[in-house]
Amino acid sequence: MPPLKDFSDNQFLDHSDFKKGCIALLQKLRPYQSKGGARIRLPLATGTHFDDIAAQLEGFARPLWAVGALLHGEGICDEEVKALTDPYVRGLANGTDPNHPEYWGPVVVRDQRMVEMEIISFALLAAPETMFHNQMPDAQQNITQWLYTLNGKDFPTTNWLWFRVMTNLALVKVCGIPHADLEQAMKSDLDAMEQFYLGEGWAADGIWNDNCRQADYYSGSFAIQFSQLLYVKFAQDLDPDRCDVFRQRAANFSTSFWRYFHSDGAAIPFGRSLTYRFAFAGFWSAAAFAEVELPAPLHDLGVIKGLLLRHLRWWSNKDDIFNVDGTLTIGFVYPNMYMCEDYNSPQSPYWAMKSFVAVALPTVHPFWQAEEKALPDEDAAQLSVVSVKPASQIICGSSRHHYLLSTGQFCPWPLKATEAKYGKFAYSSHFGFSVPTGSSVMAQIAPDSTIALSKDDGDTWRVPWKFQDHKYGTASLVNKETGSVEKLPTLTGVWKPWKDADIEVATTLIPPCSRWPDWYVRIYKVTAKDGQPRNLRAVEGGFSLYGRGAKAGEVLPSVQSSTALFDTSTSSTIEGTLETPKSSLIGSGVGISGIKHLSDLQSGLESAGKILKPDANTNLIWQRTLIPTLEHTLGLPGNGDSIVFATGVFAIGLHPESRITARDYNTGHSWEDSPILETSKRNIADTLYYIQAD
Repeated sequence: MPPLKDFSDNQFLDHSDFKKGCIALLQKLRPYQSKGGARIRLPLATGTHFDDIAAQLEGFARPLWAVGALLHGEGICDEEVKALTDPYVRGLANGTDPNHPEYWGPVVVRDQRMVEMEIISFALLAAPETMFHNQMPDAQQNITQWLYTLNGKDFPTTNWLWFRVMTNLALVKVCGIPHADLEQAMKSDLDAMEQFYLGEGWAADGIWNDNCRQADYYSGSFAIQFSQLLYVKFAQDLDPDRCDVFRQRAANFSTSFWRYFHSDGAAIPFGRSLTYRFAFAGFWSAAAFAEVELPAPLHDLGVIKGLLLRHLRWWSNKDDIFNVDGTLTIGFVYPNMYMCEDYNSPQSPYWAMKSFVAVALPTVHPFWQAEEKALPDEDAAQLSVVSVKPASQIICGSSRHHYLLSTGQFCPWPLKATEAKYGKFAYSSHFGFSVPTGSSVMAQIAPDSTIALSKDDGDTWRVPWKFQDHKYGTASLVNKETGSVEKLPTLTGVWKPWKDADIEVATTLIPPCSRWPDWYVRIYKVTAKDGQPRNLRAVEGGFSLYGRGAKAGEVLPSVQSSTALFDTSTSSTIEGTLETPKSSLIGSGVGISGIKHLSDLQSGLESAGKILKPDANTNLIWQRTLIPTLEHTLGLPGNGDSIVFATGVFAIGLHPESRITARDYNTGHSWEDSPILETSKRNIADTLYYIQAD
């Protein structure tokens, strides 16, 4: 798609660049604003589970994250005010007027209008004079009455409760409703959300229990932390004690959340609503706007500035996020309907404007005057492995690859591709992940970073979704001469693929270590709990990656050995695919990805490496991918014994901007030198190091 001027060519270095990128996005919406300003409808015909008027209200409301911030900071000249903000001021009056043709309609049960009310309320709080006090008296009354209808409605016990809190805050602070009238309602919602708290600053998106375990970006930049920071900004005089709590939680949250961002600015995609794209960085923008002090290593404003601006720079060279008219598409790095949710209208992606609230700060503010700083790693090239226990994840980071391991989360409601968005073992900022296009064959299931099981010889397949048990453990990197040299956190999750077959699968994930920094390990224990013998088929995948040649998008050549694949005597580019009886490996211009069987051969287990070509557009980042896989046949004994086997997953990401090639990484040696487990007889007598699961 064509690049968007002032966004795609934006260096995002300072306040001026930041504002320019923000305005570029807003300007492309102008042709689609209704005559009365209350609705925006992009020229796309996709639908949602809610009505189209609510979808057009989305189009009006979501840009208000930026419009409200621009007005708050007086960051636009009179001409820009007239062009950009006047339609929103008029639209607010018209959309809340029951007698106007563009009226948004009343709020009903669990209505999408409830979501958009928070954004309207932010604009009222950020720019009360322009958005409310300069309106005609009847418009003020209509705005107040329409927002007030949010009260007394049934709400899901999720981040949605914040929408009512912020709306009631605007009613009190801007619209003149007495605080006493709404104080108890606000307290009730805020107290209810205390049940979401997980510790270390983290909150779940709902109550974390055996029926719901979500701690995704809604826990941070998309909703909960973001709204808490706005509450700190606007409610200090009304609720100082709770604001102090939210400040501390933001501080605690920040110390792990920054690890979800790579040094190149990319965030690890995980969970739902990924079409919100650069809303990933909303927390950093809101923290700056609310002027919340964060602890070391984030106490330097330059570090926060770097996290925000690098993320926008990463998106600035992803031209395919735009339609030909410069409006945002539904998708991630390119338009993609497979990965979207049924609540994504063509206007939904503008939730991304959350990341622009820091435009409200004047250019002389210390945040904008600070020198941009890199990520707070002491040495970005060194491997970092950190547990984020509230989210049941382990962040694994280095300049070679940045990803997370996960086993504990799941979304309880019927979300499209929910097993892919929450149930995979690993999610990468460089390789992304894949979503299914169907469930019939492996090409549709696209099982990167997961395992698929079949008990009917491949007629139907199941992948991990709802883990019944999950826990942290430890493993050790052991030197046979000196003993343990490195402790590693592990994650174990247990799931049952079928209700009509009592089969249990326990998977333990061991992150990379200093001896094998390019590998993580999976250990499976598969048991027929009912004692019945079973024959299962399994397919497990490594990281998917771009599966075409860099020169002309040609098919990657098949090679017969890793020596041939890693031969860089004539070219620094490693391109090709390799299948062996115990492994599969892919090299392309974006990196190297492989998977290898690490266990000793045992009775009842047969394995083979295969290269899978999934359907196009399954991966969030590349349209045409390949997945390195292992295919297993499991003969479960009928005596209650288990089959235990281990897999090593290998990956190195190549980032064009770093100008580092696969040759620089000596990837051939790294691939051949795979992890050795204590339980394996494979060369255990001859090796100095091995991994021991505690």
